[in-house]
Amino acid sequence: MIRLTWVQPEDLVGHELRQSEEEGKDTSSVRTRWLTAGGHLAPPRAGASPTAPSPQLRALAVQLLDELSSPLWAGVPQGGPGGRNATHPAAPEKEALRPRLHAAWLGRAAGCLLGKPVEKLPLAAIRSLAKATGNWPLSSWFTQRGVPRDLLRNHPWNKRSATTSLAENINGMPEDDDLNYPLLNLRLLQRHGRHFTTTDVATLWLDELPAARTFTAERIAYRNLLNGIEPPHTATHHNPFREWIGALIRADVHGWTNPGSPAAAADSAYRDACLTHTANGVYGAMFAAATIAEAAAGTGDVHHCLRAGLGVVPPDSRLSRAVRHGIQLAACTRDFDQVVDKLHAAYGHHHWVHVIPNAALLAAALTHAEGDFTGSITRAVSGGWDTDSNGATAGSIAGLLAGHPDALPDRWTAPLKNRLASSIAGFDGVGFDTLSDLTTELAALPALPTLTALPEIAQEVPTP
Repeated sequence: MIRLTWVQPEDLVGHELRQSEEEGKDTSSVRTRWLTAGGHLAPPRAGASPTAPSPQLRALAVQLLDELSSPLWAGVPQGGPGGRNATHPAAPEKEALRPRLHAAWLGRAAGCLLGKPVEKLPLAAIRSLAKATGNWPLSSWFTQRGVPRDLLRNHPWNKRSATTSLAENINGMPEDDDLNYPLLNLRLLQRHGRHFTTTDVATLWLDELPAARTFTAERIAYRNLLNGIEPPHTATHHNPFREWIGALIRADVHGWTNPGSPAAAADSAYRDACLTHTANGVYGAMFAAATIAEAAAGTGDVHHCLRAGLGVVPPDSRLSRAVRHGIQLAACTRDFDQVVDKLHAAYGHHHWVHVIPNAALLAAALTHAEGDFTGSITRAVSGGWDTDSNGATAGSIAGLLAGHPDALPDRWTAPLKNRLASSIAGFDGVGFDTLSDLTTELAALPALPTLTALPEIAQEVPTP
C-alpha cells in the first residue's frame, strides 16, 4: 500500500483542529466526534507500516474538514502593502546589484545546507550533537566525526540529508525545496514579468514542479489544482497548513528583484503566497520579501531592513507580534541560547513548520548577530524548528548585507562548488554566478508604475 503524506483526509483532521483553534474557533464538538470515532490527532510516524482507514472514518474526516473549513480571508488592508500610491524607486545599477545577489544566492544555499542534517530534530538534540564535537555555540558545519554512537542512536541525523550535508560529505549544494522555489520564481518572472497573477503561479507549478517535491500547504494546493479547484480556494480547501512556512521560503526572488522597494516586493510575494496560504502564512512571505528588498538596496543595516519588513504586514497580526517579540528578546539578551529558550517557551505549542515561531526565530537571529553572515545562519539554525528554511532566509539577507560573495567566509562557500542540484528542468547543476546574472536581469524589468489595491477576496476575516 502506498501512503501519500500530507494529503489523506484522516491525517489532516488533527492539524486542522490545531489550526482552527489558533484562529479562535470552538472545535470541541468536532474533536469529540473525531476521537469517539477512533480518529487520531497526529499522523503515523515516518516509516510506520501504512494501514488503510475504514471507509466510514475517511468519510467522517472529509465531513469534519468541510465543517472546519475557513472562510476566504480578506487579504491585507485596502490599498495593499505600503498603500495604493507606493512607488517603485529606480533599481540600483546592475554592476552594484549583481555581487549582492550573488552573495544572497550563496548565502541562501549555505544557510540551508547548514540546517539540513538537523531538520526535524528537537532543540535538545541539536545542541547535544553540536556540543559533542566542540561546535557550540554553532560556528561551522555539523559533523558525525567524534559523536558518540549512543547519541546518534537516540538522535539520528535527518535521514534524507545525512549523506549530503555533513562536513565530511558536502559536495556541492544538494536539491532542496528552499532552493527549488527561487528557481521557479525566476522562471515565473521570465515568463510573465512583474504583472504575474496567482493563476500564473499555479500554471507554472503544474508545468514545472514535480508533485513529490512539494510538502504541507504546497502539496495540498497542488492536489486541489489537480482536482479542478482554482486559486485562491486552493489555499483554503482542506488545507490545515495554510499558516505554515511554505510561502515565506518562496519570497526571496520577490525581494531580490525589487531592491529598495519593500512594498513592491510584498505585493509580488502576496500574489505568489495566495496560491497556498492565508493570513499569517501570507504575512510571513510579505515580511520576508520586504526585508530582503530593503537589504538588496544596500543602503541600511539589518535593523532597518527588519523594520521595513514589519512595515508591510498588519501590526496586530500574530505574525507581527511574534517577530517584534523575537527582535526585542534578541536586543536585550546577551546569550542567544536564552533567547531561543524563551522563544520555545512562548511558541513551542506550534508545529515546528508553522510560520509564527520560525519568523520570530529568524528575526531574533538576524538581530542578535547584527546582520553578520556567520552569526546569522548559525543562530538561525541553532534555534531549532525549521532549521534549513530559517538558515536559508537568514543567509539570503545576511549575504545581501555583506554585499559581495568575497565577503562571505570561504568555509561556507567553497563546499558549494558553485553547483546547485535541482529537479526543476534546465536548472540542475546551475552555478550561483549564473543565477545571480539571471536575477540581476529580472530586477531590471520595467517596474509597475504604482501598486494597485490587493484583491478583495472576501469580507469575512478569521482572527489573524
